[in-house]
Amino acid sequence: MAYVATRGGERAIEQSERLFKQELGTITPAKVKQVRETMPYLVDRVMGEASLYDRDVAALALAQTGGELSEAVLLLRAWRTTQPRISVAKPLEQDELHVFRRISAAFKDIPGGQLLGPSLDYAHRLLATEVLSGEDYTPEPVDAAEKAAPSHQPSVSAWLSSQGLVDDADHDDTAPDDIPDLTREPLLFPAKRAHRLQSLARADSGGVLALGYSAMRGYGQAHPTVSELRLTEAEIEVRHPCGTSFSAGRVKVSQAEVVSKAKGERLERGFAATFGWNEVKCISAATLDLNADGAEKNSAVEEEFFLYHTEGVESSGFCIHFKLPHYVTFQSSLDAMRDAKAKKQTPQMEAAE
Repeated sequence: MAYVATRGGERAIEQSERLFKQELGTITPAKVKQVRETMPYLVDRVMGEASLYDRDVAALALAQTGGELSEAVLLLRAWRTTQPRISVAKPLEQDELHVFRRISAAFKDIPGGQLLGPSLDYAHRLLATEVLSGEDYTPEPVDAAEKAAPSHQPSVSAWLSSQGLVDDADHDDTAPDDIPDLTREPLLFPAKRAHRLQSLARADSGGVLALGYSAMRGYGQAHPTVSELRLTEAEIEVRHPCGTSFSAGRVKVSQAEVVSKAKGERLERGFAATFGWNEVKCISAATLDLNADGAEKNSAVEEEFFLYHTEGVESSGFCIHFKLPHYVTFQSSLDAMRDAKAKKQTPQMEAAE
């Protein structure tokens, strides 16, 4: 693809950037704090797509870009590359996660029970327009339960395995230090299982939903049912060089496992997880994972198709590049059109003579 160098535009480019930042105004610590506290789910989405868990930095990226998600994710990923990698955390176990919400649409009674947790699934979508008239909107307080739900819950997948309903052949005992890392290795096809899940974890939420929805509507080979959906906090345990282990803090994690009736006597499974709380993305990503194996070439659920086309930074970057000068290629096309038109008109003129 050919481009042409632009000259004399340095000042215009600089002023264009200044104009964008001027519209946003001064970015203060108070503004960043306000973004972090008032839009937690948006902050979660940016952290997930940037594959970096830092609420303050994610809120800063949103404030600095005016809430333009693709720019905020790009900014956060770029900053991420400047940070040192200190250690690899201990793998997480399902029954060690601190559960805030845990439901199953496939089974009414699951070990540990259903935990509805924070959700708008059953709420009326009513806009609090009184706020625009100067009134405050204060949500009703939560009534505490007589008995608190257990912080840790068993895995529904393990429960299904004990009944012989799922195959454990995909269990992976790879050592933490040997797990493939998509941020350090290229994505090749057929993709490694770790690369597929990592790519889905940081994929664009809207893109994952669009392709996952197409599979749900019948354009995939398997229809999903949510076996387990979790909103949790995970304890990040790392090992100190002296040999002792300690907690480096907690991170919010969403995860979903969907199932579908296989041809045999077992259920097929799809899984997805991501930083922050983002249920729709996880269910959609798990649906794509469920449909990936054996998918038709060039279909929306083919692994190569959905992993490439849900990479938000690359796709938005490619779209943005069309705003750059394409004078050479476009003028070449126009010249070819004019030449073809001239050649077509020449015989007609000769015949008229």
